[in-house]
Amino acid sequence: MTNKPTVSGKGRYNLNYRGTECLNCGHPLELSDKYCPNCAQANSTKKITLKDYLDEFFGTLISYDSRLLRTLSTLLIKPGKITTSYINGKRISYTNPFRFLLSLAIIYFLIINFSGNFSKYDKYGSQDFSKAENLIHEWASDPSNEDTAELSVTIDSLRKIVHYDNYIEQKHKRDSIILLDPVAYFKKIDQGSLSDRNNKKRAFFITLLKNDTIYDFQEVIDTYQIPKTFENKAIFNIANGFLKFQKSPGTFLSTLISKLPFVIFFFLPIFTLFIWLIYIRKKYSYTDHLIFSFHNTALLFILLIISYLIDSIFEIESNWIFLMIFSTYLFAAMRNFYGQGIFKTIVKYLFLNAIFFILAILSTVLLFTGNIITF
Repeated sequence: MTNKPTVSGKGRYNLNYRGTECLNCGHPLELSDKYCPNCAQANSTKKITLKDYLDEFFGTLISYDSRLLRTLSTLLIKPGKITTSYINGKRISYTNPFRFLLSLAIIYFLIINFSGNFSKYDKYGSQDFSKAENLIHEWASDPSNEDTAELSVTIDSLRKIVHYDNYIEQKHKRDSIILLDPVAYFKKIDQGSLSDRNNKKRAFFITLLKNDTIYDFQEVIDTYQIPKTFENKAIFNIANGFLKFQKSPGTFLSTLISKLPFVIFFFLPIFTLFIWLIYIRKKYSYTDHLIFSFHNTALLFILLIISYLIDSIFEIESNWIFLMIFSTYLFAAMRNFYGQGIFKTIVKYLFLNAIFFILAILSTVLLFTGNIITF
């Protein structure tokens, strides 16, 4: 039977522009092939005009919008169903779970970042550490000094918590020793145990950064003959990042939030391992469980975005309401997708929530540490 075209097509898909060979991959084509079966490129030899480009753009946009609306409606109304449909092959009807979640995460954290105005917190940073510490030291020796008397309330509060005078004295003494002969001091502390030398190296680098014009690790190497090792560079970066964090806490928070969407995609695959383990007797593969995680996390971000917008407009706190909605939704999604009874689902639900919070705390600590090093 010959493969005769039955539909003429419009625009650059008209039969007059059909070719017998794919312009992209060279795969042989029939005139009835609107797209190449090998690479999916459109079978058209017509040069693209502005009208063709706009028609395809809006056609693709409308197609994406319909899939997006179908994804949102199914996700919101029928917990667990969208994952079942997707892994059973109905994928063209819905948006890609990975891209959908990534888009929502980026949108949410962009809203938080730009509307949060974290730069305002930079005013609470210490812009000149040496000057501040010298003022405190002067006040300790002469509380009647008018320039430093205003610090008395703060110092009195600190004294209730720590022996602040002794701390300042010891710190000045240590800094003086470091600055007297930095090369000899570093050689001495480089011989201690791992934890001891790391703490002393961090204090060493902080002192240099605060009292000398040092901007990067290479300058430390050239100026003070510090060995170029991974340990020394890592501790220097931590010390440098910590000082920047103290100076600009708002900017630090802003950069931290901007990295959160990408951390999620390292966190979820690990969390999915635990889902796979507790449902190991089920027919689902690891990828199926991962898609389930993507869909439910996407729903969480949708609720967070709605909650944030409501809070911003009406100046109320609605987070707890939407978190309760998500908790109920997640339980329903687990029951519908995995098809187990209420008791088993409750046990696994509580276990997975505990694992989720543990991994979330660990991820936050790692992210904070990593941001300090790279800040």
